Amino acid sequence: MTITQQEINYERIAKAIAYIQHNFKRQPSLEELAAHVHISPFHFQRLFTEWAGTSPKKFLQYISVSYAKNLLESQQHTVFETVYKTGLTSSSRLHELFIHIEGMTPAEYKNGGQDLTVYYSFSFTPFGKSLIASTEKGICYMAFVEDTVQGIFNLKRKFPNATYVNKELEIHSQVSTIFSRENANLPQLKLHLKGTPFQLKVWEALLKIPMGSLSTYGTIAKHINHEKASRAVGTAIGSNPIAYLIPCHRVIQSSGIFGGYMWNPTRKAAIIGWENAKLNPEQDEII
Repeated sequence: MTITQQEINYERIAKAIAYIQHNFKRQPSLEELAAHVHISPFHFQRLFTEWAGTSPKKFLQYISVSYAKNLLESQQHTVFETVYKTGLTSSSRLHELFIHIEGMTPAEYKNGGQDLTVYYSFSFTPFGKSLIASTEKGICYMAFVEDTVQGIFNLKRKFPNATYVNKELEIHSQVSTIFSRENANLPQLKLHLKGTPFQLKVWEALLKIPMGSLSTYGTIAKHINHEKASRAVGTAIGSNPIAYLIPCHRVIQSSGIFGGYMWNPTRKAAIIGWENAKLNPEQDEII
C-alpha cells in the first residue's frame, strides 16, 4: 500500500511531539527537533505549525509550564527546584513563561494567588447586574450575576488565596461606559487573562469579531487553523472568564441558532439585538 505525503508528514509531527514530551527537560532547539525527523529547520517549523496549530517553540513552552504546574501544585517543590527540574535556564525564564501562559507568576500560581489583590465591584447594565474584578495587571473577571453571594463565590474560585477588596476602581468605571448608548466603541482596557495557549488563541479570535457582527464556531476554528476543532473551540468559549469584553456572545451555530451562553441564552439574544440597535439607531420616519 502506497503511503501518501500527508501520512508521512503526520508521522513526522507525531514523532516530533513524542520527542518533545520525552526530552522537554533538555529544552531541545528547533535544529535538534528538525534533525530528529530528518527535515530542515525551516520546513519543520512550517510543517509543525500547520499540523499542531502552534509553533514548536510554543508547544515546548506549554509542555514545560504544564510540568512546572504539576510540581508547584504538589507543594513539595520550590520555584527554584521547579526551574531546575523543568530544564529552564533561570527562574526569570519560568517567570516569563508563567506570565505569558498563566497570567500570573509561578509563586502566585503555587499559592493560589496569595500575593494577588483582586478588586471587585458591581455595576448595573441593560442586561442585569454585572460583577467586575481586576488586578494591577488589568481586568481579570467579568460576569453577569443573578445572586451577589454566588457571584463572589464564583470569582474567588479563580484565585482562591488572593486578597479580595470590594472597591470600584477607575478601570471598572471604564467598563461600565461601554453600555452607554452614546458610546459605540470599547475603551482600551488591559486584561489579566489566565488560560491555556489554545484558550488564549480562541479568546484572541473573539476579540476580532466587530460589534454588530456574528461568527460561528467553525469559522473561529478555521481562523485559528484548527478547522476540525469546533467542539474544542466551543469548550474554550465556554471557559471565557470575561463576559462581554471578550465577546463570546457573538458566536452562534452555523444553522443560525444563537445557541447556549454561560450567562443565559436569553441574555445573549438581548445583547446581540442591543448591539445591532446601537450601531443602527432607528430614524424617525418623515411623513
